[in-house]
Amino acid sequence: MYGTIAKVTAQPDKIEALRALAARLELAPGQIARYVYRMDANPQEYMLVAVFENRAAYQANATSPAQHKRFMELRSLLTADPEWHDGDIVDSQVQ
Repeated sequence: MYGTIAKVTAQPDKIEALRALAARLELAPGQIARYVYRMDANPQEYMLVAVFENRAAYQANATSPAQHKRFMELRSLLTADPEWHDGDIVDSQVQ
C-alpha cells in the first residue's frame, strides 16, 4: 500500500464547506481508504490521510485531471497549500 498524509488549515468561515466537500467526495480509482482528523489543539487544522493499493495507483490519481479539479476545490477552502507527506505504508491493522 501507498499513501499520503496532508496537513491543512481551513479558512475560519469555510469549515462547514470543507466538511461538505469531504462528505460528497468518493474514493478515487485505486484508493482503498480515506481518513480526516480534526485536531484538538486547533479546530481549523485537519490531517487528511489517503490510502491507495500501490504507488502506481497513487501517482495515476495525483496526475489525473479529476484529482486536479478536486484539489482546486479543496484549496479554495484553505488558508495555504497543504503540507504533503507521501510514502509506503509498511504496517496497518484494522479491527
